[in-house]
Amino acid sequence: MSVTSSVSGRQWPEPSATLRLIKPITWFPPIWAYLCGVISSGAVLTGQWGLVLLGVLLAGPITCGMSQAANDWCDRHVDAINEPDRPIPSGRVPGRWGLWIALAMTGLALIVGMQLGPWGFGATVFAVLAAWAYSAEPVRLKRSGWWGPGLVALCYEGVPWFTGAAILSAGAPSMQIILIAGLYVVGAHGIMTLNDFKALEGDRQTGVASLPVTLGPDRAAKLACWIMTLPQVGVIALLTLWDRPFHALGVAALLGAQVWAMNTLLKDPKAKAPWYNGTGVLFYVSGMMIAAFALRGLS
Repeated sequence: MSVTSSVSGRQWPEPSATLRLIKPITWFPPIWAYLCGVISSGAVLTGQWGLVLLGVLLAGPITCGMSQAANDWCDRHVDAINEPDRPIPSGRVPGRWGLWIALAMTGLALIVGMQLGPWGFGATVFAVLAAWAYSAEPVRLKRSGWWGPGLVALCYEGVPWFTGAAILSAGAPSMQIILIAGLYVVGAHGIMTLNDFKALEGDRQTGVASLPVTLGPDRAAKLACWIMTLPQVGVIALLTLWDRPFHALGVAALLGAQVWAMNTLLKDPKAKAPWYNGTGVLFYVSGMMIAAFALRGLS
């Protein structure tokens, strides 16, 4: 099916297809990371709930939603192979509506980001540029199995965490916050690699050098597991060093649960990657919040 075809001559997008285009299920990671930043800042939230809510809307529905629309527009040819029922290749978001939605949401993200002060606006500008650099030609960093997942991990985990902490504390976050957020960014590279399994066939046909394509599913899954595990070991070590033994123990317990899930994943990586993303990742992000509360005590 041509990616420019429409369903029954449709000229306007279906509302349900438009919602699917911006993928609400993907909003959770940046929202969660933003809230981790808010908690880790140690700031008193009384009187600042407006900033918290505005940041949640910016991180999730607006900026992440924009990035999803941009990615679907730029990936419409790949999606015609992998998932032809998606809004753009199916024609339920016809013509150039996918592009127009992504551009309109880009403008909205920048306007809202301006309301969060220089830190919030700077982070928004970075996130917007990163979203287009990831998906659009001629840069299209998603072609790389290293740069693509790394950039997504940074924008899903690191930038929102840093922004939440900076906005609530009205200044640069502490070095402890930057270290912990940075370690979780590195670990999230493995999560994003597992996410690439769903597009394995389309990536092969269109020249996207994801790690599942270049290394094969088995080796890519093993590498992803190591990338997810080692940074969390670093988090545990730092929390212990900073006299937060109970928080360190909590993160260690959740890492143990991930190792159990990884053993299941590695038995059949291609089939089990979606299962792991719904199971092991929950343990991962729970550890993030425990670490955020540990940092709040330090602040």
